[in-house]
Amino acid sequence: MKRKKVFVSGCYDLIHGGHVAFFKTVSAYGDVFVSIGRDENLLLLKGKRPVFSEEERLYIVKSIRYVHEAFLATGMGMLDFEPDLKRIKPDIFVVNSDGSTPEKEILCKKLGIEYLVLDRVPEPGLPARSSSGTKRNLKFPYRLCLAGGWMDQPWVSKMHPGSVVVAQIWPTMDFNDRSGLATSSRKIGIQLWGDKYPDGDFKENAKLLFGAENPPGKLYVSGSQDQIGLLYPGINQLCYNGGYWPERIESTVKKDVCDWLSDVLNLVPLEPRPDGYDPLKVMHLEKHLIRELGEAGDLCWESIIKKDLTGLGKALTNTLLSWKKILPLTVPDWVMHEMETRYFPNYPGAITSGSGGGYAIVVSEKEIDGAIKIKVRY
Repeated sequence: MKRKKVFVSGCYDLIHGGHVAFFKTVSAYGDVFVSIGRDENLLLLKGKRPVFSEEERLYIVKSIRYVHEAFLATGMGMLDFEPDLKRIKPDIFVVNSDGSTPEKEILCKKLGIEYLVLDRVPEPGLPARSSSGTKRNLKFPYRLCLAGGWMDQPWVSKMHPGSVVVAQIWPTMDFNDRSGLATSSRKIGIQLWGDKYPDGDFKENAKLLFGAENPPGKLYVSGSQDQIGLLYPGINQLCYNGGYWPERIESTVKKDVCDWLSDVLNLVPLEPRPDGYDPLKVMHLEKHLIRELGEAGDLCWESIIKKDLTGLGKALTNTLLSWKKILPLTVPDWVMHEMETRYFPNYPGAITSGSGGGYAIVVSEKEIDGAIKIKVRY
């Protein structure tokens, strides 16, 4: 009995187990014909070229035993496979659920081709994979400062030691610039290593990035919590005592702790801080206020390790209140009003992601309308 022709299309960059599992599943329906997007078209659609060239992607896909025939698409645009679909005349067009579009379904209906949507199912014992997820994992992460911010400046911690708590988070989206997620440091890191998490020792990489961002003669030295937060995996407590670099770093990359923190943190967009904003014009550097700020960092770390929601919320709120006392311009009146009316009364605690706004980081086990979920990288 003659086998049916089954048609699939895609970029097939960064081939992984999920691709092979898909081809294996599809091959049960007939001989698999694979249309691969050309470099030129992918550049047109995505604004950048794939990691692997079209020749290499074609070679790899052809080498997979479940593939009957593979070729480069001859069309352009979102339906670049259309000329090849008409040429091959398959019986079935198969897509993953996340690759299904009305345009594909309409085209198949017009050509009398069965349109089949399959769920993404990995091989038993293997993790689920997607190209977008794989690329995300290779990209440069962001940094989230949760408590104790400003303790990384020597002119603060020399008055009283204390800690900052930072978390390295996946680039699940392009977060806003000037919003307190170490985007300036991240851009310098990308200049050094490209848009990917660098290989090598993360401590040495963090020191390299700190030096690159703070060349001799720079007026304002960027605190090391930015560089450490970007390059140290997981969640980190940075203990400062009058120096630019912490005298001690406590870290955790435990899956249950990192997943718990990911689940309870919610980012709600606020306005980014304006150009020309200077949070240091007004300072109240008093020892007891600095001690309160450092203790908020300690409480944050202890609460995260214990997975204590109430303690975590209190630590974030206490940090924001300390900022308002020590550096009043770091918390504009409109931001404080938003926090006091919307978040403090209704959730365990909240803080802003950076001085002057950015995102409200809200501690909650319940869903918050308009909030963005983050994922701690471990």
